[in-house]
Amino acid sequence: MTVYTPAETSRRSGFTLDTLRYYEKIGLLAGIDRTSAGRRAFTDDDLEWLGVLRCLRDTGMPIAQMCAYAEMCRAGADTETERLALLREHAVRVQEQMRLLDQQHDHLQEKIRYYERAVAASARREAVGGA
Repeated sequence: MTVYTPAETSRRSGFTLDTLRYYEKIGLLAGIDRTSAGRRAFTDDDLEWLGVLRCLRDTGMPIAQMCAYAEMCRAGADTETERLALLREHAVRVQEQMRLLDQQHDHLQEKIRYYERAVAASARREAVGGA
């Protein structure tokens, strides 16, 4: 079994050391082993779980829901139906956000095209006027 220091775990997960400490404090990370010197020692399983947390966080899941999900995971198979429902609801919110971002991206591209035409027209006017 590979063991990772907090610094290595931070680097591999993309979470800061402060975030790792915070996640442990609020129960998102549970059962983190300690070395004989009392330092946290992370495993591949911990890194895999941090990957799940990264996905949930990056897709905008609120911390409270992340904590509820973590509690359900620790509770075992009896909560699979609830976990499925929570993830499905979150996926719907993510899909809605993606639609909004796609619309905003289209709007942004329209503005870029507008300014590209305006800049090109100004350059043509300057070229004709400066000749």
